[in-house]
Amino acid sequence: MRSDTFDFEIPPGLIAQTPAERRDESRLLVVRRGSGKITHHVFRELPGLLNPGDLLVMNNTRVKPCRLHCKRAGSGGHVELFLLRRLQSDAADTTDYEALTGSWRNVPDGARVELPGGGGLATLISKDTFGHWRVRFEMTPEAANEYVERAAKMPLPPYIKREKLEDRYIDLDRDRYQTVYAHKDGAVAAPTAGLHFTPQVFQELAARDIDREYLTLHVGPGTFRPLKAETLEEHQMHSEEYDVPTALVKAVAETRQEGGRVVAVGTTSCRTLETVSDEHGQIRAGRGETGLFIYPPYRFRCTDALLTNFHLPRSTLIFLVAAWLGVDLTRQAYLEAIAREYRFFSYGDAMLCLP
Repeated sequence: MRSDTFDFEIPPGLIAQTPAERRDESRLLVVRRGSGKITHHVFRELPGLLNPGDLLVMNNTRVKPCRLHCKRAGSGGHVELFLLRRLQSDAADTTDYEALTGSWRNVPDGARVELPGGGGLATLISKDTFGHWRVRFEMTPEAANEYVERAAKMPLPPYIKREKLEDRYIDLDRDRYQTVYAHKDGAVAAPTAGLHFTPQVFQELAARDIDREYLTLHVGPGTFRPLKAETLEEHQMHSEEYDVPTALVKAVAETRQEGGRVVAVGTTSCRTLETVSDEHGQIRAGRGETGLFIYPPYRFRCTDALLTNFHLPRSTLIFLVAAWLGVDLTRQAYLEAIAREYRFFSYGDAMLCLP
């Protein structure tokens, strides 16, 4: 399949720059694969659209603030450090990170930058073949944790463009670019399908005997990278770390035994479930990494329904949706969403894909 299968334009005015006033007031487009029927709802109606006995599988990764707007030591030019993960350091009084440097090109090994907010200097030690830097902070891991949590900004995706108003949104983004059930640090992008849930929605789900369990997939920067290869088979996914607990394994088995459906909340939950499932849809507990790229044709083994946001047209995520709904119905759903002026991407509205 060609990577330009979904190469259409989203009107700029439909790309959400801020979240809905309330999480569960986002709109919800429902697509039924069997009939091809498309209906329109509000997210707080989700409990009534699912069946008693269904199981929601949710990704409890937590997005850490990780964007640091630095200055080049000496020249004062702007440099953005996008911290991906912590690395092992050579000494107890330093902390190394894997990081991207934005648009700063031809950076020499050993270059130094001034960290914002009184963080001192950091050294860009060396760059790997993927363009990721090893960056050394002159501070202990404990001090680095405190500093990054205080001084860094949330890693909003590049299509959210509101730099001139950025300061007034810092607190909003720290709250709303995070699910209410975020628990385990490690992601550099939010599992956006989960951003719409509220305690009230959870209460209504429980009242309808719809349970929920959690896994962890630490979303990496590859989620924002468009497909550049001509065909899907040529695209190489970046691997991401997952953790599947035994409680989820038990819940999936019981749900299947009792005739309920496994509803993946987000493409991250879906990819993890499909990575660890066998031919009968049973999953195994444990930790690992997945680079699974799901695209048509694909036989889903564990995912019986999918809740997701609207994704970039030429992205790996929209092809996962197409693998579940079919190419034609996916295109129809997106064109319907555009015509009805749904809000797109991370801070946008949601779509529920049912059998």
